[in-house]
Amino acid sequence: SMSAAGSVSILNVTQQFGGLVALEGVSIEIPAGRIHGVIGPNGAGKTTLVDAWCGFVPHDGRVEVAGRDVTGWRPHRRARAGLARTWQSVELIDDLTIAQNLSVAAPRASTDHIEATLKRVGLGGEGGSQPAMLSLGHRKLAGVARAVVADAAVVLLDEPAAGLDPAETTALADVVRSLADDGLGVVLIEHDTSLVFRLCARVMVLVGGRVLTVGAPDEVRDDPEVIAAYLGTQS
Repeated sequence: SMSAAGSVSILNVTQQFGGLVALEGVSIEIPAGRIHGVIGPNGAGKTTLVDAWCGFVPHDGRVEVAGRDVTGWRPHRRARAGLARTWQSVELIDDLTIAQNLSVAAPRASTDHIEATLKRVGLGGEGGSQPAMLSLGHRKLAGVARAVVADAAVVLLDEPAAGLDPAETTALADVVRSLADDGLGVVLIEHDTSLVFRLCARVMVLVGGRVLTVGAPDEVRDDPEVIAAYLGTQS
């Protein structure tokens, strides 16, 4: 799973609904091992961005995963090339165990690999549990495990902290950091800006489908335009 180490994934899309531009030339380079944050108000296009990158909606531009051009590929082929994602609503299959959920995502994975992946996200020993038996925080972590079980090169985390309490958020942050330490590229799309500023090397602010700015967390946090457009509206 370290074969993609050192490689860069490039996500660069423009997406149109009819005559309306939903996303305008949104481009991110994610080196292996880097956590890249995306923040912005509701309606900024964050989820559309994930859908475009993953191939669920048509788009212009280019998507490369670990140096491989996957533009024009359908979602399952992009996933097999190493582009993984989580979903805002944790899409686990309720009548399967957590381990079985992972083996659906990676049919060729050994039992050992599945258990090791669960350990990576702090769910060692929970493979036999069903989703309903887990807290929301643990279900979210199981969703992350399911996303990365099949040798992901880059993982897009779509609002993973939504609904989590502070302790669960801290556990999630530790997992995200360790995935990057293992050489994954991570894109963290999140409303919890303090989590993003704490975890991410680079932060992109998306407003109205366009990139307002990209920079180091401190620059972005103190940018008057960002405060006016987004951060100032937060409680």
